[in-house]
Formats: sequence, C-alpha cells, structure tokens
Amino acid sequence: MAQGKQTPRQKMINLMYLVFIAMMALNIDAEIIRSYYDSTLSLRDTRLLTEMKNEGIFEKTLEAKAQQVPDTYSQPWEQYKILKQKINDLVSHSEAIKDKLKKQAEFMEKDPVTGKVIDVSENFSALNNNEGATEYFFKEGDENTPSKEANELKSKIDAVRNYINVTFGKNPQLQNLVNRANASIIAEYPKGKSPNEKTWFQNKFYHQPLIGAISNLEIIQNDARNVQSDALALLLQEKVDASIKFSSYEPIVSGPVDIQAGKQAEVKVMLGTYSTSNKISITGVGRVENGKGITSISGSGIGEHKLGGTITLTDASGKPQSFPWTHTYNVIAGPREVKLEKGLLLSADKMNVMYRGLENPVSGSILGADNSKLSLSAPGASVRNTGPGKWIVKPTTGNVVRLTLSGIDPYGKSVSQVFEYRIKNVPPPQGQMRGQNVLSMPATSIPNQSVQAAIPDFDFPVSFNVTQFMVRVPGRAALLIHGNSLSDAAGLVKNLRSGDVVSIFEIKATAQGLEGQQIKNITPIIINVQ
Repeated sequence: MAQGKQTPRQKMINLMYLVFIAMMALNIDAEIIRSYYDSTLSLRDTRLLTEMKNEGIFEKTLEAKAQQVPDTYSQPWEQYKILKQKINDLVSHSEAIKDKLKKQAEFMEKDPVTGKVIDVSENFSALNNNEGATEYFFKEGDENTPSKEANELKSKIDAVRNYINVTFGKNPQLQNLVNRANASIIAEYPKGKSPNEKTWFQNKFYHQPLIGAISNLEIIQNDARNVQSDALALLLQEKVDASIKFSSYEPIVSGPVDIQAGKQAEVKVMLGTYSTSNKISITGVGRVENGKGITSISGSGIGEHKLGGTITLTDASGKPQSFPWTHTYNVIAGPREVKLEKGLLLSADKMNVMYRGLENPVSGSILGADNSKLSLSAPGASVRNTGPGKWIVKPTTGNVVRLTLSGIDPYGKSVSQVFEYRIKNVPPPQGQMRGQNVLSMPATSIPNQSVQAAIPDFDFPVSFNVTQFMVRVPGRAALLIHGNSLSDAAGLVKNLRSGDVVSIFEIKATAQGLEGQQIKNITPIIINVQ
C-alpha cells in the first residue's frame, strides 16, 4: 500500500483490493471443499457397490455351499455371520455419527421441500465448520482427552479387528485377511508409527472441518466393507481346491430282473452323480472310465454270484471316506424271455427337465418290443427322430411339455403313454476372466485380460461373445468399454493399490445356439488387486 497521506479515491481502491483478495481466498477454499465433498460421495458409492457385491454374490454363494456341503462350509458360514454383524454394527454406528455431525452443523444435502440437491457453495459454512467434530470426539474440546463417544467408536472398530484375529489368525490361508484388518481396521497407531506423534483420533477429527470428519468416517465404513468382501472371497476360496466337482448325472434303477406272476416287488429309482476327480477311487471293478467303475460278468457257473468293492472319497479336510458296494446276480440255465407286464420307459438323456429352444435328446422304449416302431409326439414342441427309440425335442412356449410315446407291445397291442416334463429357460451366463468370476491379480496385469461369458457346467452347445461392459475402480467413475478387451482400461487401473477391488458389470454379449432367446443379466466379475 502507498505510504503517507492518501486521497479518498486511493483509499477506496485499496479497500477494493482487500475485498478482491478476500473473495479469491474464499473461492479457493470453496473449490477445495467441493473437491473433498465429491471425493467423499464417490467413496460412498464405492462402498454401496461393495455392499451389493457382498450380499448379492459372495454371501449367497457361501450360504448355498453351507446348505449343500455342511461338513465343509457350515463353520465358515457361521463365522462369517458373526463377522458381518460386527461390521454392520460399525458401519451403522459411523453413519449415525455422520448424521449427527451434519445436523449439528445445519448441513443439508437436499432441499426438504423441493427435494433438489443443494450445491456445496450453499453449504460452505457447514462443511467448513470444525467445532462439531472436535466437541464430539474430545471431552470439552481437549485434544488429549477422547470423549465417551470416541471410545465407543474405537470399541466397535476393535471388535471387528479382534474377532478376525481370534477367529482366523491361526489359519495361514486367511493370513491376508488378518493382515488387512490389522492395517486398516484401527483406531490407534501401532507403537512408533504415528506420522506426527499425534494420536489417531487427533489426526482424524481434532479441528477437522465437517467435510474432513465425514470423509474419515466414510473411509472407516469403506475399509470395513472391503474386509468383509475379502473374508467372503477367502472363506470360499479356502475350500475350493479341496472340493470335488460332481458334474455328470445318470439315472439309477435298482430292482429285480425277474418277478413271478401275482407277486409284488419294489424298484428304487434315483439320480446318481459322478466325477472324474482323482480324489475318488473304486475297487472291485475291472477298470474306471470317466469316474465310473466298470467290470465284466460272464454266464459261467449256474447259480448266485456276488460282486463287491469300495468307493473311497477324500474329503476337503483330506480324510478318506469309504462306501462299500455289492451286487448280486443269477446265472440261469437256458434263455429266459423278458416279458412286458405293463408300462413304458422314457428318459431325458441330459437332465430331468428340457431347455427351451435347445435340442434335448430323449430316449424311449417298450420292454421286449421293437423300438424302431416307436413314435413320439409333443404338442408345442418340434420332434425329430434320430434312430430307433431316440429323438430330439425342442420345446418353445409354455412351462410344461407333454410327450406322447406310442408303439406296439410284445403281444401286438397298441400302447401309448403321456410323459410330462418341465420346460426351463437357459440359465443366466456368468461373467468370467480366466474361467473365474472372482479372482486376484496385480493391477499391471488387468489391461492384458479379456472378458468372457459362459454358463458353468452346461452340457449344451451355447457360446457367448462379449460386446461391451462397464469397469469401476475405487474413487473413479465407471468406464464403458466396447469389445471384450480390458486394454482401454489401462489408464483407469494404473494407480490401484493392493486391496482395491475392480468391478466389471453390465456385461453385454451375443449368443450362439440360443435360437433367439433373450440373454439374461450376465453376472459381474470381481478382481481383487494384489
């Protein structure tokens, strides 16, 4: 400023400069607050996406496995439910603190009358207010004396971390989960690790503006949900390598070969499943093919003969389980005619249902009759004969298809019978990368991957070609990518750190072999960054 006596005009100019400089400083602060607020909203969106992923994918999978394979997965499921409750408690408590601080500072995200989002500039004074967080977390504003509320938040954070350490700390397969919890689910620094010799609460909340306090609470919630996601993924992965995949099915009928006229007998019918896993061995047979034991029997030696052996299965814990088997058959003198008492036989070659729009192989027969003279009809479906007693059935509309099998029995009488089958749509495809929908890899490897879609364990010739998808990483807006390559996401993922989660969702694809059926929603892919 000029020294000495100033004219009224010069004084006015000086005052205008002061006002101008103050306005510039206010504008810079407002932009910083806006940026901070936008980042916090993005962090909240990422947390909500993680919550949806946890409940919609991992949690349902673990629950289903606990019901299907209780010996292997019931304990992890019960452990997870306790962990989820503690994390829910921490997340909801942190949310309540945010609401209380916002209310105290008179911060409003939306106009209560119009519902319109209020701009950050109108909330500047509230978001810049640093009294609320200090009064809430420090007794009488003393930075060296945490309040009762601060200790309550700390106890909920400690409860999550301590449960993970006690429950999973001795399991080497879950060590990554324990390490992440010990690094991120904390309310005090490890000894000698404070960046400025201040406590964790002082750095996070003392004299912090409202936006800073809200952001730090959001980080607590986000870290808790990511640890929950890690726990789900690892609890599933822990058992996967030891599980045996039974993917093939075959009807099994147990009953007498001969029955005397006027007598009663019992037939047992069941669905058998088998696996080619080397964790299953079969003794008492001549050879094993595709997971099934096969042995030859001869007609030598009139009378009763017995076969037997053991099926041994090595379970997920490495413990062998043995299942003895026996079979008795009779060798009789001379030929014996197999006569039809009554009824017909029909079986679906692949499943107990038929898939809409696909070619479902079907076999039919009449005991003791010429199967080449059989006919099959199915209103509402196309039927094509492929050989004696074999057809291809392609259902189109409705939920049930009725197949009428007709022929001539061994006594020359015309017979027919209606068999009812359920019609199902093709299962929804699963988003995959390297054949998995949940996987881990370094951030540098992600751009080299491609996105696929497939229906796991589906025996019919259906394939998919991915045409586009969305990619979301923490703190960034989702990116739409055309095609199936992740190379265009290189810039999006280059700054990711270990523990971050990349979500690939809204996958679109074209299908081959579905006869015009609309593709159901393709499930997302989750990448845990190493």
